[in-house]
Amino acid sequence: MATERVIFTKEMKKDYTILFPNMLEMHFKIMAEIFHQYGYRVELLQNEGQAVIDCGLKYTHNDACYPALLIIGQFIDALKSGKYDVNKTAVLMTQTGGGCRASNYITLIRKALARAGLAQVPVISLNVAGLEKNPGFKLTLGFGKRILYAVYYGDLLMSLVNQCRPYEVTPGDTQKMMEKWVAYLVRELKESRSLNYKMVQKNYINILKDFEENLPRTNQKKVRVGIVGEIYVKFSPLANNNLERFLVDEGAETVMAGLLDFLMYTVNTAVVDYRLYGIKKWRARLMKIAYDFLHKKQLDFIRMYRENSSFTPPTDFEKTRAAIKGYISEGVQMGEGWLLTAEMLELIDGGVTNVVCAQPFGCLPNHIVGKGMMKIIRENHPGVNLVSIDYDAGASRINQENRLKLMLANANREMEESLPHM
Repeated sequence: MATERVIFTKEMKKDYTILFPNMLEMHFKIMAEIFHQYGYRVELLQNEGQAVIDCGLKYTHNDACYPALLIIGQFIDALKSGKYDVNKTAVLMTQTGGGCRASNYITLIRKALARAGLAQVPVISLNVAGLEKNPGFKLTLGFGKRILYAVYYGDLLMSLVNQCRPYEVTPGDTQKMMEKWVAYLVRELKESRSLNYKMVQKNYINILKDFEENLPRTNQKKVRVGIVGEIYVKFSPLANNNLERFLVDEGAETVMAGLLDFLMYTVNTAVVDYRLYGIKKWRARLMKIAYDFLHKKQLDFIRMYRENSSFTPPTDFEKTRAAIKGYISEGVQMGEGWLLTAEMLELIDGGVTNVVCAQPFGCLPNHIVGKGMMKIIRENHPGVNLVSIDYDAGASRINQENRLKLMLANANREMEESLPHM
């Protein structure tokens, strides 16, 4: 039975609280302040644990992909907690419009809310593809530009935290430094009416210098482990059982591409569609302009890394695109598509020969472009250590961690053998 859509109206904007799921804490905390600036009362959900999973299983078909189950579980667990007036609360979810089941999350969420007796809760789609519109929620150019700034800041902080936390002299210093800068950026957003790219550049440089000069680190050599996979499971600690923390606690340094790479991949799909199939010429032209804009900014960030710190900068996305030659076509766009394969190859090319592919158990596209590509990657790069980890409500955490420990044991042994013996 179809679930009637509840429109988020202009009147609702005044006194409704909008909940949205957590995936990237640093990015989303900064984004939340941008929503506040544009008159929305938003709250980033922090509830996690078995109660969230149980809610997802109760109100979602068990064949739904794991990210959908977790997001729905997080929404319903929060709405049933008593913390919110369910008649004055809405939920927000991003929607790409691609061929992945993620584009159907909006419908899945509505059906689950109805099953839970919460059909009155509006579900807002955050998208740039014109899939759904709500009179009370509009993504304007200025709004979108500031959201993009949050992506820049979040990617920078995530990269620096990953490069510093395994080597910090005093445990906890990296977390304190990150929290200091998130608080500063949120405060700046509250106080500044005219945030512009020059201010972003200045902050970018100051953050790089602060982490470089004021965060003491050891010179100890550690195994570097790349993390790739389905975007939600890759980034969300709730979905991947705190994968990053586990690897760091086991003595590794984690390496991940940022959210900007996924945005560039998404924008580039329209350009590729026109090149391969001759469809949507006008959209391809517009997206080519957007891609060139994002790429230029990425090159700016790479330059700032090199001029102001010793940290490893992000990889030029054009190099990432080129890495797939001879492996997979840019026409493969379901789920994370060719980008997932490219990220594995990019990591290996950068000397990160231990890679974890985190994917939902039922995600067919990611099994193809992730696990399915590992054989040929191993053949062309002997000695690489690629491990595919499936995440699902019924998956054993102990089995996941044992496989990771085995990978790390092999990696540590190879690293010790490669070191010169005195």
